[in-house]
Amino acid sequence: MLSKQANHALKALLELAAEPERWRSTHELAIAQQLPEPMLEQILLRLRRAGLLVARRGRLGGYRLASTPRSLSLAAILIGLGEGAGAGIAGTATEAVSQAETAAAEQVTRALEQRLDRAQLHALEDLSLEDLMFDMRSTEAGANSETGLLLG
Repeated sequence: MLSKQANHALKALLELAAEPERWRSTHELAIAQQLPEPMLEQILLRLRRAGLLVARRGRLGGYRLASTPRSLSLAAILIGLGEGAGAGIAGTATEAVSQAETAAAEQVTRALEQRLDRAQLHALEDLSLEDLMFDMRSTEAGANSETGLLLG
């Protein structure tokens, strides 16, 4: 499940990817995607520090993607936000338990969490911002009854 921060980041990145050569201000992105500007500014700064965005100061400045949408994996985006696979799974305090079955069950559930984290990371590495752009265009085309749904 994506956090609110990740959801906002993806909306802003999709907006930037639609016009990759254009510099976009935080204010412009916030209005275009109906996002809270202060939160968006923090998100964009994190993504810039992670090397996913480039920034330029001044009246004609703003943000742009640092690379092509195809080369930006969702895993890299989430890691840039500090939300890599497994982040947010709260660690549980290990209590001394006398029953071997309970200890074994605890180990099995921890191993399952690790397997799920690896599977999630693998799936996110296989998805790029370009894939989301295609999905967005397909959804928009499907909403327009004259053009129909894009198939690819």
